[in-house]
Amino acid sequence: MNLYTASHLQQNGSSVERIDVQPVHSPGTPSRPLYEKRKKIFPKRAEGRFRRFKWLVMLITLGIYYLTPWIRWDRGPFAPDQAVLVDLASRRFYFFFIEIWPQEFFYVAGLLVMAGFGLFLVTSAVGRAWCGYACPQTVWVDLFLVVERFIEGDRNARIKLDAAPWSFDKLWKRVAKHATWLVIAVATGGAWIFYFADAPSLAFDFVTGQAALVAYSTVATLTATTYVFGGLLREQVCIYMCPWPRIQAAMVDESSLVVTYNDWRGEPRSRHAKKAVAAGQPVGDCVDCNACVAVCPMGIDIREGQQMACITCALCIDACDGVMDKIGKPRGLIAYATLDEYDANMALATSGGTTAIDPARVRNPDGSFIDKVRHFDWRVIFRLRTLIYLGVWSAVGLGLIFALLSRDRLEVNVLHDRNPQFVLESDGSIRNGYTIRLLNMIPEPRTIMVSMEGLPEATMKISGVTDVPGRLFAVQVEPDKTLALKVFVTLPKDAVSSEAVDFHFIAEDRPSHEKDSYSAVFNTPGARK
Repeated sequence: MNLYTASHLQQNGSSVERIDVQPVHSPGTPSRPLYEKRKKIFPKRAEGRFRRFKWLVMLITLGIYYLTPWIRWDRGPFAPDQAVLVDLASRRFYFFFIEIWPQEFFYVAGLLVMAGFGLFLVTSAVGRAWCGYACPQTVWVDLFLVVERFIEGDRNARIKLDAAPWSFDKLWKRVAKHATWLVIAVATGGAWIFYFADAPSLAFDFVTGQAALVAYSTVATLTATTYVFGGLLREQVCIYMCPWPRIQAAMVDESSLVVTYNDWRGEPRSRHAKKAVAAGQPVGDCVDCNACVAVCPMGIDIREGQQMACITCALCIDACDGVMDKIGKPRGLIAYATLDEYDANMALATSGGTTAIDPARVRNPDGSFIDKVRHFDWRVIFRLRTLIYLGVWSAVGLGLIFALLSRDRLEVNVLHDRNPQFVLESDGSIRNGYTIRLLNMIPEPRTIMVSMEGLPEATMKISGVTDVPGRLFAVQVEPDKTLALKVFVTLPKDAVSSEAVDFHFIAEDRPSHEKDSYSAVFNTPGARK
């Protein structure tokens, strides 16, 4: 039920609007059928510090997503100038000054490990803060709600419009809303494909119909999912499709900060506090205005306790704080709190659980809280569990940074000819063939010096480079390319032994002092290894 009727409560001379709203998702509803028709949620706009923080997060995250493909980064004439690019054709990933090759996929794996431990860290410290502020589903639902409120109005107007018969006014508002949602969805899918090709060029090809079929199919798929998930399903995605609500219980403990209704000071609720006080009845701070339920995008009542559907967006805190300000009560009736803190304060209000809640037990005669009441202490975040998560997260990050800064951008790989293993020449010398691959991992051409270390009597020739035998050759390698060389190593007759001999091929870029080597084997007739 989301019928909107309003009454006003008089509390300490201030008028507080009471919203007639029932939670859509409630753990206390008995005998709920397994399958039932979805009840629409019309969240009221909230105002406060958490709502402002959500606006900031939304602007930053959407700005990063939509604008990043258009940022330019000069890598020289031999590499793309798009700052962030997943170049599938060349099998490269560019991130500003970082270039990742396929064999360096462990960097991506390391980032995924960091993301996992980062999520564990955030959840163990502040509950489902990721879900409430930065999850793509949350961000796009917020954006779609902005459009819905702009076109159809706030909660009361949207409920009336939904219940009204079809008219021109209702039709144009619905068409405008869904059309705007589709534009946002198309922009979302379009922004995604720009990460995989040069954004300006792909945008021109896409608009003129010259882009590849996969580009159009990707945009169509992401358009549909964004429109359906963000505009139509909304909270259904978080409750029924996302696995994280079911996993998070293992991530939080009694010291995790979660959005909590402090019923130790809010109960018993009263809509007529003055009359209850005059009658000598205990009165809590909650005036049962339902503001916390009206602003909840998940349609829950936080006063019923912790629930799987709660994404800890803290909009109920903003709504409740606004009401407390109006009636002259301290903020924090709904707040981020730990289970330890809540249990300690509840024990005070109930005399250790032996009586019903009496808010008078936690207050001084002047209305202030007694000294034994526990309040938020930021040091609770820095406990062993979160420090372990932070340590692992930091160790993986530092390891990736060290590997990134110390990695060589030059590699050499050698493959010995399998057939034949060696060739006996007319003068009695032995020749072995090798395929050497030089990998230049920077977007600049380089002159690589290829040499041998070991087998002092042997010489080599590089097919297509020189026919003159030697032990050191200069080879030109194109930027961001692999060069395959056919190399023949010849050992004179008088130096041939009955043992297979190890030696090294050396690849060196002298200006940058980068050097790589590869161990190889020289085979001879009857050699034993």
